[in-house]
Amino acid sequence: MSRDTKGDSQHSQQSQSTTQGASQGTSQGTSSSSSSAPQSYSQSSSSGSGTLSSLDTVPVQDLASIPEDVEMDEEAPQPWGRLWALEKGFLNHDCINEQYEFGRDRHCDYTFDKPIINQTERYKTYSKKHFRIFREAVSGLSVVAYIEDLSGNGTFLNKQLIGRGNKLPLTNNAEIALSLPTNRVFVFSDLLVDDQSVYPKEIRDRYIMSKTIGSGACGEVKLAFEKLTCKKVAVKIISKRSFRMSSASLSNAISADTEIEILKKMSHPCIINIENFFDTEDNFYIVLELMEGGELFDRVIATCGLKESTAKLYFYQMLLAVQYLHDNGVIHRDLKLENVLLSSTNEECCIKITDFGQSKILGETLLMKTLCGTPTYLAPEVLNTAGTAGYSSAVDFWSLGVILFVCLGGYPPFSEKNNKMPLKDQITGGHYTFISGAWNNVSDAAVDLVKNLLVVDPEKRLTTKEALEHPWLQVRTH
Repeated sequence: MSRDTKGDSQHSQQSQSTTQGASQGTSQGTSSSSSSAPQSYSQSSSSGSGTLSSLDTVPVQDLASIPEDVEMDEEAPQPWGRLWALEKGFLNHDCINEQYEFGRDRHCDYTFDKPIINQTERYKTYSKKHFRIFREAVSGLSVVAYIEDLSGNGTFLNKQLIGRGNKLPLTNNAEIALSLPTNRVFVFSDLLVDDQSVYPKEIRDRYIMSKTIGSGACGEVKLAFEKLTCKKVAVKIISKRSFRMSSASLSNAISADTEIEILKKMSHPCIINIENFFDTEDNFYIVLELMEGGELFDRVIATCGLKESTAKLYFYQMLLAVQYLHDNGVIHRDLKLENVLLSSTNEECCIKITDFGQSKILGETLLMKTLCGTPTYLAPEVLNTAGTAGYSSAVDFWSLGVILFVCLGGYPPFSEKNNKMPLKDQITGGHYTFISGAWNNVSDAAVDLVKNLLVVDPEKRLTTKEALEHPWLQVRTH
C-alpha cells in the first residue's frame, strides 16, 4: 500500500474520517493514547488502525457545533520515533505520545490481537503487556527513549534480553524481537536524529535507510524501506573510493548501468532480484529484495555444519542458480557462504545467490583486489594467474565444491590456520583433509561429489550439469 512516511497527512485524514465512522456505527478505531499514531500493514497487508476502541460511537446529530473562531489549521504533532514492522501482520507505528504499551491485550496502545498475528503459533508466547516504549528527561537537558520489558517470555533489543521489569535506551536503528532473539518484529527509527542526509538525494527520495545487516570487503548492506509502499529491501553500498577506482580503470569496463540492466532482466527463483540501481559520484547503490533468513554462513556457523538432507536441499538450488547464470553468460567468480541467502529462518527454505553481477560492475582487476583478501573459495587457476589471465566458468564449480565441503563438514577445506602449508599451496595443490569425526555421518556419495568438484584441473572438474546428475542428488537423504 502507498503511504506518506512522515505520518502527518495520514493523521489528518484519520481525524477527518471520525464522523464518518461514527455515522456507520463502526466499533474499530484507535485508543485514546495512540490516536495520533498512523500505522500501516507491513508487506502487502491491508491498512488498519492499530487498536480496537471500547468506546461507544456518538451519533453525528448529537455533536456540538464547532465555534467559528476555533483554529482548524493547527499543524498535527510530529512523531519523535517510528517502529518499522518486520513481520507480516504487524503495523508500522509512529510514536507521538510520551509512552506506548504493546501486547496481546486489546487495551494496549498497540495490540497484537490482529488477523495474521493471532493465527500464528508464536502469538501464544506474547504477553498481554509485552513491552513499553517511553521517553524520559535526563538531567533536565535531553530526552531519552527507552524500552521496558513487561513480558514473561522476554523482549530482546539487538538480540540482548532486556529482562522483565528492566529497561534499556532505545537508539536509532535498534532491532526489537519478541519471545525469541530471532523473532525480529520491529526496527526503531529515531526521527529526531538526522542520519539520512549522508545519502544522495535520489536515494532519500525513494528510500528510508536503516540499520546495517551485512558487511564485507565490497561494502555494506543496509536494511531500507521504500517510501511509497513501506516494502523492506536490502541496499548494497559499494564504495568506489575503497577500490581506488581511477577513471582509466572505469573506462576499460562496460558501463555499470548497462550491466545492471542486463542483470535486472534475469529471472530465476534461486537468484536474488535486483530492484533498483544508483550510480553516484562516490558509491554504487544496488537495491535488492530482502532475504529474511540472512546468510548461509551464519546458519552453518551456528550449527557447525548442516544435516546432509538440508545441505542437499540448499546445494541443489545453488546448482540450478549457477547453471542459469552460466547459460546467460555470467560467471559469478565470488561464490561463498556469505553470498548464499536464505528466505526464512526455517531449516527447509529457498536460497538465493547474490552478488552475481559484482565482477561485471567492478571489473576483473578490481574484483581480484577484493577477492585476494579472502581467497579460501578461489579456484587454483585464479590464484596461479593472479587474475591476469582469462578463466572459465569452472572457477564457480570449484567454489561450489568448497561451499558443499563446509556445509557437510562444518569447517573449510583450505585455511590460513593450517601451519603446515601456505594457503595458496593448499589450494593450488588441492590439499585438504576429511576429518573423521566431522564426516562419519556423511554418505559416501556426498563425499564423492565434493571430491569431483575440488579437482585442481579445471578441465576435469564436474560441471553444474554433471553435478545435478550425480547419484547423491538423485537419491533422497533422510
